[in-house]
Amino acid sequence: CICRDLAKQTIAQGDGIVRLAFESKGRKGKGVTLVRGVPLAEADLKKLAKELKQFCGTGGALKQGVIEIQGEQRQKLKPLLEQKGWQVKIAGG
Repeated sequence: CICRDLAKQTIAQGDGIVRLAFESKGRKGKGVTLVRGVPLAEADLKKLAKELKQFCGTGGALKQGVIEIQGEQRQKLKPLLEQKGWQVKIAGG
């Protein structure tokens, strides 16, 4: 179906703000930094996720358009994402 192909190529719709959140729920106490709202297609998100993991020197994953980076990395990632031209906000506690 052409519909599914188009859905994969569309860019995530949002308010244009990239949000960095820290979460440890459901991860046996291990925290991850979540990068949400990045206005990129799936293939570009994979490249960005790889770049962010290498920058932080940690592992991570891309799940349903949300990049997960292991550990508390919000302060480290904010300037890097701002250099790429996005407005970045640190969300959560």
